[in-house]
Amino acid sequence: MATVKYRIRGKSKQNTSIYIYLSTGRGNFVEVASGFSVNPKDWSTTNNKPKQNSEINRQTFSDLNKLEKFVYDEVNTSNAKGELIDAHWLRSKISECFNRVKKTDQTLLTNHIQFIIDNAQTRKIKGSNKIGLSDRRIAGYKSFLKLTEEYEKVIKKKIHFLDINKRFVDKFTNWMLNEKNYAVNYAGKILDNLKTVCKDAQAIDIDCHPYTDKIEGFRERDEDRYIVTLSFSELEEIRKADIEKEALINARKWLLLGCEIGQRASDLLKLTPDDVRYTKGSYYIDILQQKTGKNVTVGIIAPHVIDIIENGFPYAISTQKLNKHIKDLCDDAGLTEMIKGKKYDKKTRRKKLDYYRKCDLITSHSFRRSFATNYYKKIPTAILINITGHSKESLFLEYINRREDKDDNANLFMKFYEEIHQKKEPEMKVFKNGTNQ
Repeated sequence: MATVKYRIRGKSKQNTSIYIYLSTGRGNFVEVASGFSVNPKDWSTTNNKPKQNSEINRQTFSDLNKLEKFVYDEVNTSNAKGELIDAHWLRSKISECFNRVKKTDQTLLTNHIQFIIDNAQTRKIKGSNKIGLSDRRIAGYKSFLKLTEEYEKVIKKKIHFLDINKRFVDKFTNWMLNEKNYAVNYAGKILDNLKTVCKDAQAIDIDCHPYTDKIEGFRERDEDRYIVTLSFSELEEIRKADIEKEALINARKWLLLGCEIGQRASDLLKLTPDDVRYTKGSYYIDILQQKTGKNVTVGIIAPHVIDIIENGFPYAISTQKLNKHIKDLCDDAGLTEMIKGKKYDKKTRRKKLDYYRKCDLITSHSFRRSFATNYYKKIPTAILINITGHSKESLFLEYINRREDKDDNANLFMKFYEEIHQKKEPEMKVFKNGTNQ
């Protein structure tokens, strides 16, 4: 049976620390500073607590009683879970009891996330010789910190790196999917973030539970993904639609441009005429991708996009407004067939799978996917992924929800082979006649 006691060290005339002593039986005991102090003359050797002879001592007496009860309860809980009860455990329980957390405590998950955010501008970017995290990545860490703090309130304890074992990860995943109703992909990305932060902590010699190396994110199954794209014929319907509102005309320009250059909305909507250059009779758009940091050059050949560049580049607009306008635009263009997809539900504040009009499912993210889908197998994949910014073909195929088809690849090779050899000039051959002359 566990025993909790308090004691002080020394008999100085000044305040001294009060230590909490925890015995769990069979010679197992730990002792750490409680964070409280008392003048030795005010210490009762009868009950091993401060005398209640002043307001401060009465408060300390009450706090120690609160801590004693809290520790007894936590010992039972931890024993049931098979957790190790040591000095680290006891210190963490004291902090939990009084919500007392030091920002300098490097063993806490939230503190290290904040450390990454605070030092974002000087952090080296993995796989490059550049420093400074992107605004998008910093925002991701801030969201992860907010979510972690919310979960700590749910479990009523601060999360230490040594707490992050398989049981913790399983419970955290269950909370995200079943309590928060997060999308599978989003929950999987959160686990990726968790593993990244743990690895970062290990790199500066912060002790982490061995299981952190085994944390794995996940994605929804291919059959559960619903990707909405615009085909070439649908883009032509949008291009020819009779539109009068200036806002929708501007949105149409962004849509047609976006479906031809294959960039994320965050990069697309930053473009200005200054990003377009005319060289040797052709138009090129130079883009520094915000997410990947890659420099991309896209050649423009579609006549209707060249017309947009030459006769009225679209004016700046927010992603939110663009998403609203393109739904109205696609509605006016007649893209109203009912298709299966996921749409944001204001009541649940989550995406709901159902049948909706296609125009209601089109977003600015459809532009890049439409580009990748429409040109897949028509243009070599290596060229496409250099434009979209995907690091490898497998990610590109996952993005458009396609599996690698080896027969298709072989057929494509033969097609290119024939085109190459059809363009070769016929060779002149000399045949010897029967007389050998």
